[in-house]
Amino acid sequence: MRKQITSTQNTFIKELFQLKEKARARKNTQTFLIEGLREITLAIKGAYVIKTILVDVNLISEKDIEGLLNSNSTPVEVIEISTDVYKKLALRETTEGILAVAKSKDLALQNIVFKSENPLILVAEAPEKPGNIGALLRTADAAGIDAVIIANPKTDLYNPNIIRSSVGCVFTVNLATGSTAEVISFLKEKNIQLYGAALTASVAYETIDYTKGSAIVVGTEATGLSNEWLQNTTKNIIIPMRGAIDSMNVSVSAAIILFEAVRQRKL
Repeated sequence: MRKQITSTQNTFIKELFQLKEKARARKNTQTFLIEGLREITLAIKGAYVIKTILVDVNLISEKDIEGLLNSNSTPVEVIEISTDVYKKLALRETTEGILAVAKSKDLALQNIVFKSENPLILVAEAPEKPGNIGALLRTADAAGIDAVIIANPKTDLYNPNIIRSSVGCVFTVNLATGSTAEVISFLKEKNIQLYGAALTASVAYETIDYTKGSAIVVGTEATGLSNEWLQNTTKNIIIPMRGAIDSMNVSVSAAIILFEAVRQRKL
């Protein structure tokens, strides 16, 4: 018999609501909420520890619940919740009726293990918008690169909006964070070439050889890369614009450069 919670005033539900709303709560407890069957499945695939699963049986089938439980390597408590409780905790209005409480990972730079001798890395400096971060993570997953590093993070990477906008790719990519100085030092120690997307003192992105260990570094759409990055790059690169504007969305720019690097590595 599964435990059931029907009240939004339940103490445990109030704690989970804090995980949804507050980065501090996620940091203090080292846990976070995941919403959606696909996202939870990707978290399990990404070796995240699932502590609890909450289901609204009015919205999700028993078959889907059992399939998810069978994909997890360890037993996990399942709690049935009312639709009111589900609506309090869920971010999306239309979703599959399933949530999970997961344990955060330590995203320190030293924990990164590259899967190749000449890794291809995406570095994003100080991104703030969850939508942009999610799109960058989706791009990185699609390109199959070795890692994504967030320098000077402004947003908690387990923010529910990042999980949603990345469609769970926050769990599938090799991810780390650090200060700009730490990231630069880390990459240089590993002999990674640094290619900064910048409008000045740049060469066309397709003229670069990305077959060696390479990091594509992008800044914010508003201010671009900091001087600290620009002074430490191997080369600054630019995507030639053929229209009236001089820049594109950061995730689109990253995708163009990353897939050129992937193309070169397949030749």
